[in-house]
Parts: sequence; C-alpha cells; structure tokens
Amino acid sequence: MIKNEKIFISGGAGFIGSLLGRLLEQQNEIVIYDNFTRLSRTFEDDSSKNNKHIVKGDILDYPTLERAIQGSTVVIHAAAIAGIDTVIKNPVLTMDVNYTGTSNVLKAAYESGTCEKFLNFSTSEVFGSHAYHVDELSQTVSGSVGEARWVYSVSKNAAEHLAYSYYSHFGLPVASVKPFNIYGPGQIGEGAMLIFAQRAIKNQNLYINGDGSQIRAWCYIDDFCDAILSIINTDVAIGQSLNIGNPRAVTTIFGLAQTICRVTNSSSEIHFRDALSADVELRVPKIDKASELLNFEPKVNLEEGIQKLVNWLRNNEEH
Repeated sequence: MIKNEKIFISGGAGFIGSLLGRLLEQQNEIVIYDNFTRLSRTFEDDSSKNNKHIVKGDILDYPTLERAIQGSTVVIHAAAIAGIDTVIKNPVLTMDVNYTGTSNVLKAAYESGTCEKFLNFSTSEVFGSHAYHVDELSQTVSGSVGEARWVYSVSKNAAEHLAYSYYSHFGLPVASVKPFNIYGPGQIGEGAMLIFAQRAIKNQNLYINGDGSQIRAWCYIDDFCDAILSIINTDVAIGQSLNIGNPRAVTTIFGLAQTICRVTNSSSEIHFRDALSADVELRVPKIDKASELLNFEPKVNLEEGIQKLVNWLRNNEEH
C-alpha cells in the first residue's frame, strides 16, 4: 500500500473520492478539495486529523486550486459535473467544469513540480449508445450537437485527450480510468440503482424511462476502488487508459428494478414512462487490459452488491 505521500483528491467529498480518502489517509497526508455541492453521506469532516486537510474550493478557481495542490506527489482528479438531469440543465457549466476544470488541475499539478502520479477520471459514456465489450481502443462517439446528454461525454473525452497530452508532451505521469456504472454505499446523484433502491425501501413505485431493455454492467464501489489503489501503487498504468467495471454483473434496467424489489422485499410497482430522447441502450466493458496490468478481478456480484447498498440505506435515517 502506498505510504508517506501527499495525496490531493479533487471531488474528495463525493461518492468515490470520499472512500478513496478514507482508504488512503491511514498512511499518507490527504488534501480533500471539493466545492461541496454533491456531498456523499459517508464523507466525514474529520479535518482535526493532522494528516488530513479539507479545502473548500472549485477546480475553476485556479489560484485556490494552485495553492491547495502544492507539494502533492499524487493527484486523483475525480471532480466533475455528472448526472444526466444535472448535465441537461447545465450544459455550459458541464463543459466548463469537466474540460476547463481538468485543464486547471493538470496545469496546477504539472507546475507544482512535485506530482509523481496523476489519475484522471474519464467516463464510459464516451463509447456512445451501443457499447458491447468495448475495450480501450474502441471508437469513442461524440453524439449529435443539440442533444444535451452528450455534453458530458464530449467534455470528459476532450479532458482525457488533454490529460494524455500532458503525459506525451510534458512528461506528466498520467493514467486515466473509464468507470462503468459504479454503485454502493455513499452513492449520490440521479442514477437508476440508487433511485430504485431508495424508492423500493419505501415501497414507492419505480419508474423506468423506455421499455427497460437497456443493458448495463454494474461495478461495486469496493471493487472499483481496489483497481484505483492498484493504479496509484504501481507505475504500470502511466500513459494508459483503463476500463474499470464488472462485465459479469449485467442486467437490463427492468431486470435491475425487479432484483431490487426482490432484495428489499418491496411492494413497489414498476411503471414505464416515455423513453429519453437520447439513452444508452447497451453498455458492457471489456476489462482485459486492467486484468493484465493490475490483476483486476471484480469480486462482488450484482445481487450481493445490491444487498450491501440496501443495508447501508436502511441504516441511514435519510434516504
């Protein structure tokens, strides 16, 4: 396990960032940098610890970012605008945060002169609406201009190109990951997994956009973080982009709703609504590269992961 490093985590109060912070704070100095607009319920404001510093700041605020990142040897860049509803309502901010914000974090890390590893979070959305067993060399898709959903994937794809350019042109040791539908305790936002689980626990109706035949592969948060820790513990992923997901935990959205109702013993009814104007019909990763470089092997199956999420939700008073 990595130790005695100064680790900067943008988006460090969010779902994934907060768990990474807890995992890494035992033997390292941690800087949590976040604007606290999407706070994970598992985030602990324990800044009284000598080795943990919490900085309220935005990645669009370069002077604050530059000061906060000074001396960091590892930079984990997880801050972003995400969630389809949020993206559709705020397309300009989405582009600004996801591209310009990433540019700022890359620049600050490079100019600090201390960054020995930079981990950039991209997205599986870059593979478009039909992505079956896509690998890292599969064609990325921009989507049609005017369809707000694709603003997110375009901004993240451009940011990943920029991150790689910092590696190839400036020698900044960058690695990128494309997460595929990460879920689990601490989850926030607008995703189907969380919303279905929250509503099923309360025996409220579940609503599916379209006919429910959309297919997703779901990766439990602990498995995902295991991969992230492997990346920052070695140099094998520098200059690489890696798919991180669980191609064995696959179901339709309708099947997901049914499974959640069964696991929660819910009386919720499942209803169908009009399909979204743009949706992902199929998204399943190929993870051979991560398996080869990191020995990555997801361990948590879908039903087990759903049970863990449900147990966590039930143990928290507010859903």
